[in-house]
Amino acid sequence: MRLLPTFLLWVSITCTLFAQSDYYTVKAEPGDGIYSILRKQGLDPVTHYEKFIKLNIKNIKDGSRLHVGREYKIPNVLDSFKKTGVVVKLESEGETPIFDEELGQMSLKSRTLKDAVYYLIVESASMKNNFITDITKNLAASLMVHGAQVFVFGNIKVNTSTGQPENTEKEKLEEYIDAINKRYLQNAGKYQRLLVIRANGSVENGKMDVAVYHHGKSKNGERFAKNIQEAFKNNSIESRSYKNVERIFQDQNSLYLATNTLPAVSLLTIDNGSKTLKKDGIKLRSDKKAFANWITNGILRDYAEITIDE
Repeated sequence: MRLLPTFLLWVSITCTLFAQSDYYTVKAEPGDGIYSILRKQGLDPVTHYEKFIKLNIKNIKDGSRLHVGREYKIPNVLDSFKKTGVVVKLESEGETPIFDEELGQMSLKSRTLKDAVYYLIVESASMKNNFITDITKNLAASLMVHGAQVFVFGNIKVNTSTGQPENTEKEKLEEYIDAINKRYLQNAGKYQRLLVIRANGSVENGKMDVAVYHHGKSKNGERFAKNIQEAFKNNSIESRSYKNVERIFQDQNSLYLATNTLPAVSLLTIDNGSKTLKKDGIKLRSDKKAFANWITNGILRDYAEITIDE
């Protein structure tokens, strides 16, 4: 009989926790309406308008107006941009939203990628490569507004002469693999891909050379790479014809990832366009927003080609 009070206490605590997880509160600011306050919290207002009304009916005036300074309950939902786009913090085993203040400008365009999960790893010789940081965020946003789940990892500092992580970063690379595989298993049954973005030196305004590689034993990785590559070819600033060069991983870093991570892996390399054009490189203008859109177009094409039983 002594077990009954303990069980009831456990049920009470569990119910309380679930109740608390249904929403969180924020204060309405000047100019906030239902749509704007939901957008700023990363929620699609069309989808969650009715739920917001039900949670806050007593604090809404004239049907849709909010009181400045009052706290409003925000639905705690899985499709919030705060949850569909996160930076993985390995040191604390936690996740933080990729976007904060930018959420108010993001809006859901489609749910085309609602069953897709992408892992983005940034590799750069410079830990302060703003161009790479910006295109990674732009890419994440482009995928998220089509319904995808995005996990961002980085930065892994690499030795550009060998393509390998520096000695101090090897253990972190293994932690990335563990973290990716853990999330892969949690999302079993979904379309999942890993894209490594590697900057070989700083990227300046003007031109850049890009190339896309895959693991020789991965058909999914090969198709993923080729679809992204085609998007780049279609937007090259050079008129020359690019041959279908087989771009296979050769550096130890990429091979290690491809061998040990569960999702198919592709590698995107970016070189300063002022250097001599690489024979397997595609010359593009260094437009951050356009670059992210080109990758997204390739990814959407790849996703459209998959079969349900993959």
